[in-house]
Amino acid sequence: MKKITLLSDTHGLLDAPTERLLGEPDEIWHAGDIGPLSLTDRLEKWAPVRAVYGNIDDYRVRAHWPEHQRFTLEGVKVWITHIGGYPGRYDRRVREALRQNPPDLFICGHSHILKVMRDKKLQLLHMNPGAMGKQGFHHKRTLLRFTLEAGRVKDLEVGELPR
Repeated sequence: MKKITLLSDTHGLLDAPTERLLGEPDEIWHAGDIGPLSLTDRLEKWAPVRAVYGNIDDYRVRAHWPEHQRFTLEGVKVWITHIGGYPGRYDRRVREALRQNPPDLFICGHSHILKVMRDKKLQLLHMNPGAMGKQGFHHKRTLLRFTLEAGRVKDLEVGELPR
């Protein structure tokens, strides 16, 4: 069993309220638009980090983190990328790869809109944790916490802060 905290679109913000929402994860996943590389260094104090770079991230972040992370953890095949779209409206950059080799859990950021939905056609769970930063149009700052166990995503919780 692994406890995961998933966030995205921090745009360099890791304040005390966000730190309290991280909980006690086994891993922290960041779906891009990190801000300075020092932000993921700070997250490493809580737990090991898996991250991808986003469209606002500079060359240092892009040199350290990949555009895509694909891995299997606790029997769940995971794909994290920043710009991915949604079921029925996947971004052209990932659409064909999703059809050819769908993960169990597809995670992206970018939209600043919290969404968790099942893609029945591809038999996957799609997650977008929304945005934890203050840049953008969103009204709430959000992240997701969940557990991976025996090939399943369980115990999903939303962490929320005012913008």
